[in-house]
Amino acid sequence: MNRLKAALLTLIKGPLSIRDPAHWRNRDADTITGAAMTESAVLSLSTAWACVNLLVGTQASLPVMVYRSAKDGSRVLAKDHSLYRVLHDSPNSQQTALDFWEFVCASLELRGNGYARKVKSQGKIVGLVPIYPDIMAVRQLSGGRIGYRWSVDGKSYDESDETVLHIRGFGGNPLGGLSTLEYGRQTFDLATGINAAATTTFKNGMRPSIVVAFKEFLTPIQRTDVETALQEKFIGAMNAGRPFIAEGGQTINTLSINPEDAQMLESRGFSVEEICRLFGVPPHMIGHTEKSTSWGTGIEQQTLGFVKFTLRRRLKRIEQALMKQLLTPYDVARGVTIEFNLEGLLRGDSAGRSAFYGSALNNGWMTINEVRSLENLPPVDGGDVPRMQSQNVPITDAGQQETPNAV
Repeated sequence: MNRLKAALLTLIKGPLSIRDPAHWRNRDADTITGAAMTESAVLSLSTAWACVNLLVGTQASLPVMVYRSAKDGSRVLAKDHSLYRVLHDSPNSQQTALDFWEFVCASLELRGNGYARKVKSQGKIVGLVPIYPDIMAVRQLSGGRIGYRWSVDGKSYDESDETVLHIRGFGGNPLGGLSTLEYGRQTFDLATGINAAATTTFKNGMRPSIVVAFKEFLTPIQRTDVETALQEKFIGAMNAGRPFIAEGGQTINTLSINPEDAQMLESRGFSVEEICRLFGVPPHMIGHTEKSTSWGTGIEQQTLGFVKFTLRRRLKRIEQALMKQLLTPYDVARGVTIEFNLEGLLRGDSAGRSAFYGSALNNGWMTINEVRSLENLPPVDGGDVPRMQSQNVPITDAGQQETPNAV
């Protein structure tokens, strides 16, 4: 906590300088396992993999929409805008939009920064090429601009924020966000150590769950023979459950789970909650269901809680970065905006989607054709007129409606 507080104070008060990626590689000397907490090491933990996969996959699956203000004050999809194809369909020749946003969102979750090089043609952005955060060095330039240096495939780049899209994670520093790998490395290291200890225990498969007692002291040779026989017959998970024959005055006493094993199981459960806490993911959403959720019951409440408290801030951060760094003053003057379409979260919930559309149609704030468009259905005649139910009338007018003449 003190380190995090000091880092935040440095971000607020300290001078802005070059952030060298190699700076983070030499900070693993004091870890328990002695291993560097790289992406591969962290993602080998099932909890970290599940958290990142859930966050990144959910964000990347939401379509990025580009809107433009209409003359009547409403807004319409700006499919003719060059950014619509880049952000919604395909940012570059090698990636789909889903691939690109998964890369950027994973970079944000683990490294605290997402980078992409802007590809321009005739002054318009026609592509975005992602850049791996670990190879990027960021510095403050004179005049308030920010410089970016990196090398890839034998080619070096020295660019500015004019040609680099930089989405910053938590931290608020113009040079970049805080790295989850760095500030959570002790938590990841502890979980790695616990998993390694558990793996070793089950690999050996020879925990002292029983005690073989002899009436008399054994000679060194006899003791070695007994230990060797036990290990050859019972070691390993495949040999568990074999019968044991006691002879020569032996007695067998079974042991309940020992304190060390109980502590290991408890520590593994605690490490799951710690990693979930780092990423802001409720444990029940990655299959850790020992404790009931405080978000209510049902998929609707879980989804709403996940959107409100976890996704909203992440999506807003990306939206604001895209609008600030990709839109031109001309776009801003025309009311062009960039947003994630959260309605995509309703795709997997037919009941929630039906309730959403029913409210929209019954209260007149969506038309039939707008709903059909969201469901990828063709428009129908007369479907562009808003409608609303009219059952609610003043109590003084009840029973005064005109009745049709009998035929």
